[in-house]
Amino acid sequence: MVAVNLSHRRTHNLLLISKLLSLRDTTSPLTLLVDSLEQPATPLIQEYIRRANLSKVHVTLVAFETLKCPEGCDAFISTRRKSPADIVKEASRAYQPASTGPPKRRLILIDAINPLLTSRRVDSSFSLPAFFGALSTPSTSAKLETSLVVAYHHDVPGSAPSNLYAPSQFSMLTYLATTMITLHSFSHILAQKAARDRSLAAPVFGLEEEQEGVLLGRLDKLSGTGAAEGIVLELEHRRRSGRGVLEWYLLPPASRYSARQVKEVVTLLDDNVLYNPPVEADDADEEPTSTFDLGLTERQRRDREGVVLPYFDAQNGDGPGEGGRILYDMGEEDDFDEEEDEI
Repeated sequence: MVAVNLSHRRTHNLLLISKLLSLRDTTSPLTLLVDSLEQPATPLIQEYIRRANLSKVHVTLVAFETLKCPEGCDAFISTRRKSPADIVKEASRAYQPASTGPPKRRLILIDAINPLLTSRRVDSSFSLPAFFGALSTPSTSAKLETSLVVAYHHDVPGSAPSNLYAPSQFSMLTYLATTMITLHSFSHILAQKAARDRSLAAPVFGLEEEQEGVLLGRLDKLSGTGAAEGIVLELEHRRRSGRGVLEWYLLPPASRYSARQVKEVVTLLDDNVLYNPPVEADDADEEPTSTFDLGLTERQRRDREGVVLPYFDAQNGDGPGEGGRILYDMGEEDDFDEEEDEI
């Protein structure tokens, strides 16, 4: 039963991550990528662009930090000295769907939302839900399926809200997002798991070290092996029913597969041999070793196995209720009471 549940979980969650990254069936209208100095979201954004090109999806990159248009993007929007309204207008003009043909799909990538949240060009009337809604809603009457993928730097401090009772910017983003993917370095995950397996405190990296004047970024050699490549995706997906799905995945580096590869490359983190090394199975036929020995001969062993115990004979009843009856032969020392027997 446990093996069946694990197989069902593996199949279902792999199908889910494939739908999310390939933007099939508008599984997630808004996806939040939470990265840090230890693991930027650039490899995952490139994977989104690669899959969008395979699916013939129009890709628009809203660049707050990117200077050059990446390969595979159909539209590149620089946000330098532009207000949120100007960004929405330019994003709407970047793609004009055809009047005929099946409904089109569009992917809008925001490489970093932090500069917009801390910009002086944003006044008190700026609303993050309204900004995302204006980006995802087409200006024309044609039906257009739009998916938003927004990257957020978790280790960059944000501005304090003007209203003390208002939620933080990160809380608002996590509330609006249908899917949240937190990125981790694979080597860091291996180092933390190795410490937990030895019942030690898990190491911390980067800003969590709280070392004054020291800022550490990615360290890919912490596990002691060069094979610890790739990024770990901590997925939290919220269904329409309200039920959440939590899973950890491993995305290998782009150098290990072709840009035109259609087969799924993302695997479960639990299936990785570095994260879960194979355990050598014990020989099932080997008898347990013990210092106690009956010293039986082969004939005595056969005689012992041929003894039929009483409870085996009690299970051979023919009628209903006969299978549980107790067979007992009275001895000479037993006191037989005729009155109780008549009752």
